[in-house]
Amino acid sequence: MTRPLRIYVSGPMTGWPELNFPAFHHAARILRQAGWDVVNPAELNPDPTASWAECMRADIRAICDCTHMAMLPYWQSSRGARLERSLARRLGLVVDELHVMLWLPLDERRAA
Repeated sequence: MTRPLRIYVSGPMTGWPELNFPAFHHAARILRQAGWDVVNPAELNPDPTASWAECMRADIRAICDCTHMAMLPYWQSSRGARLERSLARRLGLVVDELHVMLWLPLDERRAA
C-alpha cells in the first residue's frame, strides 16, 4: 500500500510581521486547491506566544508523516526552516521551492 502524499509548508516565521502566517496560509490554500494534503505549521502552532522550541517539536512530529516539503521564499534566513529542510531530506521527503511545486500538478507528483 502506498503512503498518501502529504506536503509540509516550510519557511520563515520568527521576526516576520504576523509571523509570516499570511504567506503560509496562502501557500496552503493554493496547494490544497491543487489537490495536496497540506500540513501548515501556522495551523499547527496558531499561538503567537508559543516558544520556538515548542513549535519546532510539533513541526518535527508533523514532518515525519509527510512525503513532500515546499519551501517558502526566504527560507534560507530561518534557522527553523533550515532545520526542517535538513530533516526532510534525511527522511527522504521530496523537497522543492514552493514555486517549483506549483508548476507540477499533483498527478505528475504521484508518478514521481
